[in-house]
Amino acid sequence: MAIEMEVVKRDFPLRAPFSITGHTFYTQHVVWVHLRESGYEGRGEASGVYYLGDTQDTMVEQLTGVQGAVENGASRADIQKLLPPGGARNALDCAMWDLECKLQGARIWELVGLSPEPLTTVATIGIGSAEEMAARAREYAEFAKLKVKLDAEAPLAKLRAIREARPDAEMVIDVNQGWSREILIDALAELVNLQIAMVEQPLPRGEDDDLVGVDSPIPLGADESLLHLGEYSEIAPLYDVINIKLDKCGGLTEGLEIAKQAVADGKKVMVGNMTGTSLSMAPSYVVGQYCEFVDIDGPILLERDIEHGLQYQPGGVVTPPSAELWG
Repeated sequence: MAIEMEVVKRDFPLRAPFSITGHTFYTQHVVWVHLRESGYEGRGEASGVYYLGDTQDTMVEQLTGVQGAVENGASRADIQKLLPPGGARNALDCAMWDLECKLQGARIWELVGLSPEPLTTVATIGIGSAEEMAARAREYAEFAKLKVKLDAEAPLAKLRAIREARPDAEMVIDVNQGWSREILIDALAELVNLQIAMVEQPLPRGEDDDLVGVDSPIPLGADESLLHLGEYSEIAPLYDVINIKLDKCGGLTEGLEIAKQAVADGKKVMVGNMTGTSLSMAPSYVVGQYCEFVDIDGPILLERDIEHGLQYQPGGVVTPPSAELWG
């Protein structure tokens, strides 16, 4: 039977405004791809990459542009060439994986050759005052790991407040390109004292060479600086940790390739997200099997998740997605 493809816009309000360097989010605007064949349906979700210009409209335009090819039998390998890395390809790629699972009567783990292990996700604290961020850290008392968003405004004071509120927590920080080389170097000693486990994207994309000569005792991670596999060979040598987001690289197919390459190179791997429902987190869970750092907390930032969503247990432990959700 022929494949039928449907593209749908969906909006999911956040339970509170969420701020990072240079941006505040109030509602998550996502795109869903539905693929139907022989009575089965595969689904994929994408939030896109806002700083690259991805919007619901641009993703829908890209997806409708390849709808004919998909409905005429284009494969996952084909869409890697038909669409560029980004949200549109992510939604379609993940829907293709899901449909393949349904058609074969197999779980995603059989298709990718992995045995799923539970993951422990961070809970993410957006930028606010030191008092607000410490309060949010206390609200996340059940999560053993925290990810703290920072910019250049009093970052160490905020971290001290959070550490006082949560002396037990493993903490990573995400600067989203908000520091300079000088700020990073000046902060390192205090970051060690505060037991920070990793610094994600400290410098702006394109200024990565400024890390040459920085002797950091804390692992440094690349997020915005390494979007997809085509950028890996140039950027990865400058970082200790590679953050894979399926919205950046364009889906699970390429995400798995980046993870395997990073592990082979002795890098630590992180899986992240652009916020979204459990439908977005489920394929990221697969990449998470390769990761030391796991950030799949998007659904806890929403007012409501979708049906059959991931289960977030005490400590931040997340169990594998059900077949009813994805894969």
